[in-house]
Amino acid sequence: MSGVGYGLVPETRGLVAAARRALGERPRVRAQLDECARRLDEPLRVALAGQLKAGKSTLLNALVGQDIAPTDATECTRLVTWYRNGTAPRVTAYSADGARADVVVRRGRGAEGLPGAHGLTFDLSALRWNSPTPREVDQLAVEWPSAELAQTTIIDTPGISSLSREVSARTSRLLTPGGPGPALPPADAVLYLLRRLDAADVDFLEKIGGGQSGSTGAPQSFSGPLGVVGVVSRADEIGAGRIDALHSARDVATRFATELERTGLCQSVIPVAGLLAFAAATLRQREYDAFEALAAIPVDELTTALLSADRFAHPDLPLPVPAELRAHLTARFGLFGIRLAVTLIRLGVRGSQALAAELSSRSGLDELRTVLDVQFAQRADELKAHSALTALARILAANPGSTADALLPRVRTLLADVHGFAELRLLAHLRADELPLPPDDLAELNRLIGGTGVAPTLRLGLPAHTDLPTQRDAALAAVHKWRSRARHPLADQFTANACLTAARSAEGLLDILHEPPTTPFPALRPGR
Repeated sequence: MSGVGYGLVPETRGLVAAARRALGERPRVRAQLDECARRLDEPLRVALAGQLKAGKSTLLNALVGQDIAPTDATECTRLVTWYRNGTAPRVTAYSADGARADVVVRRGRGAEGLPGAHGLTFDLSALRWNSPTPREVDQLAVEWPSAELAQTTIIDTPGISSLSREVSARTSRLLTPGGPGPALPPADAVLYLLRRLDAADVDFLEKIGGGQSGSTGAPQSFSGPLGVVGVVSRADEIGAGRIDALHSARDVATRFATELERTGLCQSVIPVAGLLAFAAATLRQREYDAFEALAAIPVDELTTALLSADRFAHPDLPLPVPAELRAHLTARFGLFGIRLAVTLIRLGVRGSQALAAELSSRSGLDELRTVLDVQFAQRADELKAHSALTALARILAANPGSTADALLPRVRTLLADVHGFAELRLLAHLRADELPLPPDDLAELNRLIGGTGVAPTLRLGLPAHTDLPTQRDAALAAVHKWRSRARHPLADQFTANACLTAARSAEGLLDILHEPPTTPFPALRPGR
């Protein structure tokens, strides 16, 4: 259990139940409220968004660690596709009115029987609908056995800059608040992929962030997903596939982060070479053997061969790896991945498992997983409760004139005052607003509000097995320190609010640390 949202979910569930008792005679409203209640028990929903060809499907495959999303440009990439955990692989097409049809799945093959570079293909050419007339596909649902999907449902969305307005509109309808769409936000959090940072990206992130707070910490509309993390995707291409490409990508990510975090549009921005990350997660022994053979070639000779993808795969090139397999490696790993794999083997990495781990680490995927764990997984209950409360507020406001009207002030108070929400909003602004605090204090503040994890020892910067009295002493000292900072006469409003948020986090830790060690992490109480 994530911890921070403990206590919030039961209260949210109670409010939904009370609304259902008051509005249950209205079938449409009852169905919406039932969906709110179900969402609290379902896995967290994370949407992948970004411009056309940003690499969303490739990153999805890398995160799941399986080849389950088509990555070639087919009709499927123009549709919203839901990826959920299932007992057996199954793909279903749905029309706008709810009709469904099973989708035939085909798997491409690469060189020497290896998996093809584009993996699966969903064949939509011969759908058999469970209705008398053919329908137009509105969205796809993929069920796949996966430990990752058991924890998180992933929603792959079409590119926002598609030449087709309808294709782009599908993503806008799903993620941007305020329109006539469903009452319940489909996604609890968003992973936004960037190849460059232009006006279309900023505009869409601002629409997604309709539910975020302003730079003063004051709440706004609370309609959009609470968590947004940016990914500089296809990061290896920024350095033209050079061995130092990810260093260039990290510089770009820092620049993007400065721009996006200045406005609170993203909580973090991470560079990831998605193609390399997925290839590392699915590295085969035959591919490792090929890299090992290439590593035995003189450096200058291989460097010349890798000047371009076409040159490297040319059948006349005298290399100890067949041309078809070289083309396969290029499609699967890219030139950057090939250069990096060969370099690592030359430096002493041995075995396919060791190489896969090194490639995954250098792709940026491990860093992204850590950020997603801290920002999303450890706060899953909180993010889901935010979605349910947002939906409940919209339902109550749209259906006035009953005893349920009395619930709306409490719902709005929770959205505005729940301390965990305040922590997430502060994390989204922390680096951008350049608080006038020493670096050590900034690091402590970030840690205290859950920037490195929500466990008490992580928040307090203590070893995992620190005894409770020591933790309580550290939490009490943090309360005094940050309340004093908040009262400083020279502190501006945002700095004072940030320090007060840290103090309330420390007060919440004191409450927790006075409970028996087996008691779940209760909700952090909002300040009075």
